[in-house]
Amino acid sequence: MKTQRETLIIRHWDKKTELLKPLVLMQQPEGWIHTLRTTLNMSLRQLGERLNITPQSVRDIEQREKEGTVTINTLKAAAGAMDMQFVYGLVPKDESLEKMVERRAYEMASKIVHRASTTMRLENQENSPERIEEAIRELAYDIKREMPKKLWD
Repeated sequence: MKTQRETLIIRHWDKKTELLKPLVLMQQPEGWIHTLRTTLNMSLRQLGERLNITPQSVRDIEQREKEGTVTINTLKAAAGAMDMQFVYGLVPKDESLEKMVERRAYEMASKIVHRASTTMRLENQENSPERIEEAIRELAYDIKREMPKKLWD
């Protein structure tokens, strides 16, 4: 990666997000607010009073959450009104940010090397599959170390 500092930042972030990974596997309810409100046996009116809004507005919030259009601020307010803390995070689909960068670098290197390999084959200068794979690994290492912006194109 570009610098030792950036490598450390990515590894530090990976350690932090490691704690969130079990939440990815957790069955998500259709709506946290509705599920928790009913689990606590709290009525729409009671939550509305805590939020200083009408029961119908609470129902609207629950519906917007179900549809995915609720705001983060609204979720924070609802959580606070139920004596809970709102938690928000992003977790890499890959094992870690570092693995995500490695995968993208390998994909990018593979495209570049195969493009060059095709040209060389047309000129009767084809490399062996082993040499092509070695070239991909070497280029991927360089791309990962430099981590250019075009990695995400």
